Amino acid sequence: MLSIDPAHNSERENYKFLIGSIIPRPIAFVTTRSKEGVLNGAPFSYFNIVSSNPPMISLSIQRSEERQKDTARNIIESKEFVVHIVDENNVEKVNETAATLPSNQSEVMVAKLTPVESEKVSVPGVKESKIRMECVLEHSLELGGVNTPGCDFIIGKVVQFHIEEGIYEKGRIDPKALGAVSRLTGVNYAKIGEIFSIERPN
Repeated sequence: MLSIDPAHNSERENYKFLIGSIIPRPIAFVTTRSKEGVLNGAPFSYFNIVSSNPPMISLSIQRSEERQKDTARNIIESKEFVVHIVDENNVEKVNETAATLPSNQSEVMVAKLTPVESEKVSVPGVKESKIRMECVLEHSLELGGVNTPGCDFIIGKVVQFHIEEGIYEKGRIDPKALGAVSRLTGVNYAKIGEIFSIERPN
């Protein structure tokens, strides 16, 4: 077995090792609004649950050439954002929002996604998602980097859930009907495959 010291790797080598190992990763499509009123949208696969009491999620938003991304800056400034689950039906449009655009241009509009008003935050969500979560900023941390931060770690508290009726029954979500996709490496994604059950020990 190979033994690798990440301190001897480049940032890119560590990135490739991590994204190739920690798979599949759920994808959050996140909408935010800038101070100028531009509706920003971007996908992130460094995303997961933090807590269910209260409901909280996390996003790790990597900086590019030491520059904070629009999504992180907008969340920290406005304290609000909306997280959408990426699925088989919306993944191609969401992928379009990963393009590098000027801050004054809306990825949501470029991808022809449909804004929909939120109930408890001022940031709109998008109609093309079966699940969306309105969030307020709970904590933000600057992490990593030798002299400057490498990422903005965001913890958001969910203040409103929205879910398509047909995939939700008796308090449970049908994973096949949701059709969530996950991130692998490079240009590769994964669908929900074979589902198997293992009973937990007492």
